[in-house]
Amino acid sequence: MNSATQDAAPCIVVIDDDPAMRLSCRKILDKRGYRTQTFEDGLQGLEGVERLKPDLVIVDLKMPGISGFEVISRVLETDPAAVIVVITGYATIDTAVEAMKAGAYDFLPKPFSPDELRIIVERGLERRRLMLEARRQELERELLRRRFVTFVSHQLQTPLAAVHQYLNVLRRLEDDPHGAARRREWYERCLNRVEEMLALIRNWLTLSAIEGQCLAQQRVPVDPAPIVASVLEECRVLAEPEGIALKSEPVPEGCLCLADPVCLRVLLENLVSNAVKYNRPGGRVQVFVRRVKGEVELTVSDTGIGISKQYLPFLFDEFFRVRPPGGPGKPGAGLGLAIVKRIVTELGGRVEVASEPGQGSTFRVLLPAAGAASAEPSLETHHAA
Repeated sequence: MNSATQDAAPCIVVIDDDPAMRLSCRKILDKRGYRTQTFEDGLQGLEGVERLKPDLVIVDLKMPGISGFEVISRVLETDPAAVIVVITGYATIDTAVEAMKAGAYDFLPKPFSPDELRIIVERGLERRRLMLEARRQELERELLRRRFVTFVSHQLQTPLAAVHQYLNVLRRLEDDPHGAARRREWYERCLNRVEEMLALIRNWLTLSAIEGQCLAQQRVPVDPAPIVASVLEECRVLAEPEGIALKSEPVPEGCLCLADPVCLRVLLENLVSNAVKYNRPGGRVQVFVRRVKGEVELTVSDTGIGISKQYLPFLFDEFFRVRPPGGPGKPGAGLGLAIVKRIVTELGGRVEVASEPGQGSTFRVLLPAAGAASAEPSLETHHAA
């Protein structure tokens, strides 16, 4: 085994006053490719644990000086995620229960076979891996929450300060007989800034609801047609100033998906508004719905800036935003597609994306169809006029 592989191998500390037991454990564990260190008493073992930060500790309960029980307690004080396996030649049920209460992961009575040691070590290392992964995820969630609070506070503060400034300007224009046009301009600026704040708050509340798995309250047959029509109508306000056309094909009859209507609406709002936001002036957004085997496919395509392949793996990450090459970033919190992904996952579906820089993007959402066992209609592809 080369040095790099050896360094990456799990580290195991064995603490036992019996030289034969230490040698036997070391031979068995070294043969499995582990980095094994042995110590003859509790004090040396604790010093070794402090220095080596092992993945697993094997400790004998009955030792002179510091007992195995004290070793367990002191190891767990420094590393609550430590995995400790107790070995002893005085195995009784009471001893095992006492060791578990002290914080040991498992109990192995002497004498034991190499396979018994190997199995209990493998189980212990897997537990260690899962505990560290859970701790890492919790730390990431906590960091994300802190970042999110800071980010949202900043994002809300900026438009609020702008609105305050705009209102001050409007107050000075009250007595200006020629200020009607300017007042309309500043009113428009206020409305735009307030809309930014409302969109951010909506995304925040939606994300919080999905985090708590309390958004999708039901799984019922939902007709996407009226939701698609309503979302497109709402997004025309964003699209018309840029000359962006919003198109949809008629939804086939009986094309029902199993979903929560609120979730489905939020999902489509985010996809269509993104397609408008990242489009080009005079571009086009198309929405198609069709039945594909046991699923309902919702497709949102645009003729916008597209997405480089290097960014595709991060597209559904929270706070990630695609920045147009050579241009300013689009306003937003980078939460829309993260919300889409969470909704689709919660509804038992999947989302795919295909994109080419300068040629636009296509997002394809597949959700379980209502009555999936029924006869499947034709899968002809819809083409835009």
